[in-house]
Order: sequence, then C-alpha cells, then structure tokens
Amino acid sequence: MRFLEELVVDEFLPTFRSMLAEALSERGLTQSDVAGLLGISQSAVSKYVHGAVERNERLLESERLQAHVERLADGLAAGDLTPVQALVETEILIRDLEQGGVLAELHAEAVPELADREADFAVHDPESRLRRAEQVRSSVRRGLRILENTGGVAALIPAVGSNLVECLPDAETIEDVAAVPGRILEVKGRPTIPADPEFGVSGHVAGVLLAARAHGSDARAAANLAYDPGLVDRLEADGQVAVEFDPDVDLEAGIGDALAAAPDATVLYQTGAVGIEPIVYVLGSDAPSVAETVRAVA
Repeated sequence: MRFLEELVVDEFLPTFRSMLAEALSERGLTQSDVAGLLGISQSAVSKYVHGAVERNERLLESERLQAHVERLADGLAAGDLTPVQALVETEILIRDLEQGGVLAELHAEAVPELADREADFAVHDPESRLRRAEQVRSSVRRGLRILENTGGVAALIPAVGSNLVECLPDAETIEDVAAVPGRILEVKGRPTIPADPEFGVSGHVAGVLLAARAHGSDARAAANLAYDPGLVDRLEADGQVAVEFDPDVDLEAGIGDALAAAPDATVLYQTGAVGIEPIVYVLGSDAPSVAETVRAVA
C-alpha cells in the first residue's frame, strides 16, 4: 500500500526543490538567499545545488514542472512573486499532477491494483470548487504581475480605477468572479494593487464579464481601461475585435445588443454619457491573457 501523498513527499518535493534551487542559483541568488525563499537550511540548498539529493527522472522530464519552476524562479528572483504565492501555485500544480499528470502515472505504476477500482472511484480526480477557486485566484495574481511590470499601464487606468477579474468555469453571479478588492489605482505613475484577489468583490467589471458570457462570449476574464479612440485603434491593430455598446441602457441589454452585432468581440467599449465615464473592457480566456493584451497596447 502506497499513498499518493507519499510520492509527493518522497519523489516530488526533493526533485522540485532541487530544480528550483538550481534555477534560483542560475539567476544569481546566493545559497543564503535561496534558503530564505524556500524556507530550508543553507546546507540543504547546497545539497540540492550540487546534486547530492536523489531526483525522480520522470519528474525532471515533465515539461509542466520545468515551466512551473522557470516561472517561479523568474518571479522570486525579481521580487514579483512572494514565497507564499509560489507555495500556493505549487500546491495547485501538485493537485493537477495528481489528477491526471505525472504524479497520477507514478502512483498508478506503484499501485497497479488501482486500475481495477477506477470505474467506481476516481482516485486521481479530487476536483472541487475550492481547488478551482484557488486556480482562478492564482491566475489573477499572474495577470496582476504582468500589469505591474508593464510600463504605461498606469496611464490606462480610468478615474474610477481598473480591475482584473476572472471567473469560475460555471460562473453565475459575482460571487463566482475573483477580482482585486478596492480596484487597481494609479499612484505616482504606477498601478497600485491594494490587496490579494478575492471572490465577490467586483460589481461592475464582474457584471460586464457575466453579461458578455450570458450573451455568448466564452471569455472568462476581463479588465477595464480608460476609453480613448487611439486605444481602441491599437487594440484592433493587435487583432482584437471591438464593438461599442450603449451606456444609457441596462448593462446586460447593451452588451447583449453589441454582441449580437459582433459575436466574436473581445473588446467592448462605451464613449460615456451623463455621469458615466467612458470605458473600454478587454475580454480574454484568463487573466494573464487579458494582461498580455493590455501590455501589447500600453
């Protein structure tokens, strides 16, 4: 009998930590720096860096793990990612690899008898709303890091503030949409993010996203920017499909009419009305892709 958690402790953690320690060292961090970021001793870091720890070859060859390590190393080395955020993202990766990735494969090989039970009990499919929610929050964090590190973003923030939101796959209400509490504001020429993403804290941008989804859009993320005709032109030149909606009518009705005219629209905008600031809304498959779209036109 071998539990999946044993594989995580015995095989994944030594391999992952050694890969991340190497990647951080390659980026110029000292062993003391690496030890502080990983929460381990400097002697342990020395063992990881010098190959004195046994590593699982299958995990070393995993492209998903390699990409994850490189992304974490970049973020930690640059200070754009905290150790807690790195921990959360790694927890999510582990759960994904347990569900249908290399960890599930290694477990099935270690306990072949599980194959006889898969029809009745999906041991490698521990899907839950909590896990999906953490994945969405992590995705929003990645998108926010892109915006924070993009010059010119502050100039695109409207007077009411911006937000970057992403929803669960089966979202129905704003409680199913993660966003920045209090919105993203421009402070001394830089975008300022006041708090970690939470669910249910965005009324307007979340409402726009939900309205778009209700009228056929498959977008799961959105951001709002200050309206400018030149910005819309740049978005269209970048390959986005833009459509205007009427700010004087009910939000869902206005977006519904706009998407009926342009079902493939990825940019929704309105040019303002009495008491209503003109705004551009960028839609995308997830928060990082929306942030990349903003980066392309900032």
